[in-house]
Amino acid sequence: MGTKVRGSKTGRPIMVALDLLGRRATLRVLWELRLAPLNFRMLQDAAETNPAILNTRLKELRAAGVVEHQEGGYRLTDRGRTLLAALQPLYDWAERSLR
Repeated sequence: MGTKVRGSKTGRPIMVALDLLGRRATLRVLWELRLAPLNFRMLQDAAETNPAILNTRLKELRAAGVVEHQEGGYRLTDRGRTLLAALQPLYDWAERSLR
């Protein structure tokens, strides 16, 4: 059993992941980092969010090992790229089904 999260008393990894991904702007931040690193201001503009929310999301994503900050800005880690690859079938389904 893992750490308890909103909506789950078990703290199972899938619940932890869904909790993180369901937070405002999280998926957008991941999406905007898919091609290249971005500095804070560029990421804020691309994700169309405010600095407080972005700062909180980046802190959470860094703690989860999905995003890192290096010279040149924020970027996805290997774990972050694996997460985006896992989300690709959902993206494909949405493109086909929800147009």
